[in-house]
Amino acid sequence: MIDTVAGGTLLCLCNTLLQPPKHPRSPFMQIKGQQRSLELPQFVRLAPAEIVPELGPLARLVGTWTGRQGWNLIAVPTPRSKPEGFTLLIRPYYETITFTPLGVMVPDRGASEILNINGLEYSLKVSDLVTNEPLHLENGMWLYAPDPQDPNAPTIVRQAAIPHGNSVLALGNSQQFDGPPTIAELNTLPVGSPDPPRLGYTDVYLHPELPQVPGLPPFSTADANAVLRTAIEGQDILNTLTISVSTQPPSGGGGIVNIPFIQKNANATTFEAIFWIETVKNDATGETFDQLQYSQQTNLEFIKCGSGCSPDGSGLIVWPHVNVNTLVKQ
Repeated sequence: MIDTVAGGTLLCLCNTLLQPPKHPRSPFMQIKGQQRSLELPQFVRLAPAEIVPELGPLARLVGTWTGRQGWNLIAVPTPRSKPEGFTLLIRPYYETITFTPLGVMVPDRGASEILNINGLEYSLKVSDLVTNEPLHLENGMWLYAPDPQDPNAPTIVRQAAIPHGNSVLALGNSQQFDGPPTIAELNTLPVGSPDPPRLGYTDVYLHPELPQVPGLPPFSTADANAVLRTAIEGQDILNTLTISVSTQPPSGGGGIVNIPFIQKNANATTFEAIFWIETVKNDATGETFDQLQYSQQTNLEFIKCGSGCSPDGSGLIVWPHVNVNTLVKQ
């Protein structure tokens, strides 16, 4: 009989007896044959009352979130006949994100220990706030995976699939504290200048044409995160959970995989994201609600660089692709 388990396929002898787990929480399953006895990790289904507590800091993400304060900034290549070589696109957007628990512990088999992973599936849709045209689709998982062999290793993993032909693996950690978050400035200007030099090639960043949306704070290319700080001005934020992930964590292990077309035209090289999950008090009613803010940056590389180039040695200008938004749990 062939039995498929996490980490591979095991060919068992005939008359194999598949025993139940030793303990409801055990990551092992006994498989006994006529000539040998093996222990292999299994998926452990969690009871409903256990699902959310086992998610660790990711538990606060469970549910559906919506927000209409998003901004997307991206520079894309243009035909070589145009001297600038790029077009800057800045659009406001609205977004829905849904996080759903996996409901099982997923085992990663090690030589001496098993890493049991809990997590969330997520899907998100982003549409232009002015035209209602779709701007972005994405699905993936957030995983809570504290390494039993390394207490200093990242505990949070984000796996993302994007229909441009990219897959992202970003790792990081979380931090909980009282009060509002401290949201740093985020400059969106490209890193490096063209070769040969072209005076004023960043003028479109300094004087962008932005859509005007009533009630939406204006976007700044000099500080994309300013709209996030504006959104929480005057709010009574009781506590904040920060989740930060990057494809270049100090521990290593992250990365982006792109299809060849992306690699040749606008290679996505790095990604980082910060989520702030806030408990906000409504002073008028005394009730609280959950609010999610995030800032994400994906670095794209294209156009030959002459000076101030990226330290990764690609010889290309680095173009930050930035997304920011503020959402509320429904």
